[in-house]
Amino acid sequence: MKKLINNPEDVEEQMIRGLVKSRPELLEKLDEGNIVVRREKKQGRVALVSGGGSGHEPAHGGYVGPGMLDAAVAGPVFTSPTPDKILAAIEHVENPEGVLCIVKNYTGDVMNFEMAIDMAKDEDLKADYVVVNDDVAVKDSLYTTGRRGVAGTVLVHKIAGAKAEQGASLEEVKRVAEKTIANVRTMGMAISPCTVPAAGKPGFTLAEDEMEIGIGIHGEPGTHREKLQSANEIARQLLDKILADIDYKDSETVLLVNGMGATPLMELYIINDFVQDYLKEKGVRVYSTMVGNYMTSIEMAGLSLTLLRLDEELKTLYDAPADTAAIHKG
Repeated sequence: MKKLINNPEDVEEQMIRGLVKSRPELLEKLDEGNIVVRREKKQGRVALVSGGGSGHEPAHGGYVGPGMLDAAVAGPVFTSPTPDKILAAIEHVENPEGVLCIVKNYTGDVMNFEMAIDMAKDEDLKADYVVVNDDVAVKDSLYTTGRRGVAGTVLVHKIAGAKAEQGASLEEVKRVAEKTIANVRTMGMAISPCTVPAAGKPGFTLAEDEMEIGIGIHGEPGTHREKLQSANEIARQLLDKILADIDYKDSETVLLVNGMGATPLMELYIINDFVQDYLKEKGVRVYSTMVGNYMTSIEMAGLSLTLLRLDEELKTLYDAPADTAAIHKG
């Protein structure tokens, strides 16, 4: 295992400290755990909390800041944070308007966030949650009942965060988060695995001429394994599955071309070149395009494609200003 780390047991804390030091005017780390929060606490508006296992950087700490999240809780690599850490984040950002947690649909994440929210309610804190399940690859996996929550989560952060900044009620912020979830879909693939530092060896193996279609962000299996195809054919296969799930025709969309951690931007742009033309051919209008690493799987080589169907409300919220370590708008 070759990694630029010190001790495998310290990667999460050192990573969070490094993130906070990259934007010290914006972020701080709580003493209770690997929890990133806004340095200036938001007042009089709904607060947003998200998180999950480490290894998906810049998710989720990279999305803490005005216009997006108020706190992000990082568990060990590919392992959900514990309920007490999630509760600590909720307690730190809570205010009379309430707290909305945005949770990816993985069994551990959902269970631990639900427990933390119940604990918060026992303290008379106002809290609720939504579950993101944008992956169209598989209905159930090693980690989930139902569809997995993957890169589309970033767009839920963006749009729900903008709604919260407007001063909307907890019910309204949850509504727009669920509206985003209902209109976003993702499909991913990989050409090489990643190595969890504590494990010291790859989570799976692929032959030099193989790729895995529909893989999850923890390296869990996808729909099938096949011979490596051209970039255009890979993108076509991913898009066809997405377009079969939601009718995007004649709609404006946000397109997210997401790298899994080790995919060069050169290759992501090659994918984007085809995707733009293919969507136009299918009658899907791309309003905005995001290309880069937004929801990774440590150093897995591969990518995912995400489409969000917009209406005027979602478009306005997507365009609203945001200032985080990973996304800046306006």
